[in-house]
Amino acid sequence: MSRIIAILFVALVGLTACDAPTDQLGPDGKPLPRLYRIHARDEAKIQYRMLDSINALRSAAGVSPVVLNANLNAAAATHSRDMHVQNRPWHFGSDGSSPLDRVARSGYPGIMLGENISETYETELETLSAWMEQSDTRDIILDPQATDIGFAWYQEDNGKLWWTLLIGAQSASTSLASGL
Repeated sequence: MSRIIAILFVALVGLTACDAPTDQLGPDGKPLPRLYRIHARDEAKIQYRMLDSINALRSAAGVSPVVLNANLNAAAATHSRDMHVQNRPWHFGSDGSSPLDRVARSGYPGIMLGENISETYETELETLSAWMEQSDTRDIILDPQATDIGFAWYQEDNGKLWWTLLIGAQSASTSLASGL
């Protein structure tokens, strides 16, 4: 009797495995992307994953690494949310502000070198990859003058992400004065 129960148990486990969900396929036959949901607890992990990836790319290009800057992070977060409110990816705020204005308002002591933005459902690393494929956004990421980055996003309930990357440079006198 126990042998029959064991065989039935193995068969049940086997059938359960057959019922496992599979990826849905799109019209092109490839798996549909899964929703990339960002939780508040993952914010630092995502920012440092982006920082590490950018520094790997900068190292390969022979330029010095950058560090995360809280002021630039704040300016990037403000703009990501504002792009969501405007429902369009562009460099100007709903109040007419430019990236230079937002960086100055954040209290960043250096100069802003560039801003990359994106409206997508892709992960931060997929977005970085897309930025690296375009010469204008790649040049911002690999700017040899850069010392700092700010990176943030806003995610809508439907999963759409509004990414903002700011690149800045602190002068030697600014770095010395701030103790960096």
